[in-house]
Amino acid sequence: PDTLSTIEINSLIKAIDLSTPEGERNRAMLETLYGCGLRVSELIGLRISDLFFEEDFIKVTGKGDKQRFVPISDVNKKYITIYRKEVRNHQKIQKGFEDILFLNRRGKKLTRAMIFTIIKQLAVKIDLSKNISPHTFRHSFATHLLENGADLRAIQQMLGHESITTTEVYMHLDRSHLAEVVNKFHPRQN
Repeated sequence: PDTLSTIEINSLIKAIDLSTPEGERNRAMLETLYGCGLRVSELIGLRISDLFFEEDFIKVTGKGDKQRFVPISDVNKKYITIYRKEVRNHQKIQKGFEDILFLNRRGKKLTRAMIFTIIKQLAVKIDLSKNISPHTFRHSFATHLLENGADLRAIQQMLGHESITTTEVYMHLDRSHLAEVVNKFHPRQN
């Protein structure tokens, strides 16, 4: 899958029209997809009761209803808080969806297709030629962490992968980065 650069991610987020209520929601959602490395199903299932901002974590319910705690940044918390205070607080929320964090205009849970559409429209808006999906943000999250020196085991835990092999397959690091790692960390390179 394609990986987005930080510049491309910033461009996509900057392209969001913040003059609409959906804009604030979309910014908070994309920041969460990228900032926490969530699957699209985990994003749309995220509950207000899953937010542990004091502890800097969110509780994520992944595949097979397995739960994990994922760190959340101050930037990400800021955008979720703006969305909750300025948009979500003013919505008529349908019964049964009171605890769902990200809602559609009708006050219900968003669909996977809606998230795909939002991302595709933003890609068109900034003339991004890559074929991207919500998963691209997850992939970019993991790739950027690895490129910046995070260890594979920590990334595995954040992504909720049962097997480290899944995480390794995910990481298609370019050869130049691997050479840099050897040059920087191997004792014979000094």
